[in-house]
Amino acid sequence: MKFLDLTFEEPSANLACDEALLEMMEADASQDACLRVWQAKRHFVVLGHSNRLKSDVRVASCREKRIPIMRRISGGGTVLQGPGCLNYSLILKNDARRARNISDTFKHVLERHSRMVEEMCRVKVRLDGISDLTADGLKFSGNAQYRKANFVLVHGTFLLDFDLRLFEAYLPVPAKQPPYRKGRSHLQFVTNLHVDPAQLSDRLKVAWQAKEIFRDVPIARIDELIRDRYGRAEWSEKF
Repeated sequence: MKFLDLTFEEPSANLACDEALLEMMEADASQDACLRVWQAKRHFVVLGHSNRLKSDVRVASCREKRIPIMRRISGGGTVLQGPGCLNYSLILKNDARRARNISDTFKHVLERHSRMVEEMCRVKVRLDGISDLTADGLKFSGNAQYRKANFVLVHGTFLLDFDLRLFEAYLPVPAKQPPYRKGRSHLQFVTNLHVDPAQLSDRLKVAWQAKEIFRDVPIARIDELIRDRYGRAEWSEKF
């Protein structure tokens, strides 16, 4: 597996990068797999592909504080990104890594991440809901996926030292929520792992045996996707 540690300054570029990498690997059957890690340098909101802007985001608060509102290609819930999170993106072959359907793919990825966090933090980790990782009933990692014919993108966030109060400021409690949440507010529902991001990045590399550096970043395609999709309000605010 190849490894890429790459963070862009602009939120739109970080989202576009995931899609561009997936497209690149989908177009070349000889590709194996890739792990990317990145850390947002500023706060921004990311809607799941089909999420509703007005019901999932405190739009007025975001605009007052100039918090960008983005939309990704994968499903799942709306999230707040920013300093204190470590993000990962895995691009896996559908037929080679127990990733042939949505549930098997989440199980394959998140069971590995569970073991990794348990070893690092000496806590008991559970896979709750469809794609959340929790410790003592508190969520520290949310995950989503987007599938093509030959490859699947699985990406997510680890809360490390994030300002959890900001969730309340920019995101309402979602109407659709997993049963284990039990109507809890954001502050009652999420937690930080309090680990060094560089240490977690290294652990991810080991967990996925990502030993080869990824060098051919598709910058031109990333720029196209920003221009045609991720940098456009028509995309971010379409629902």
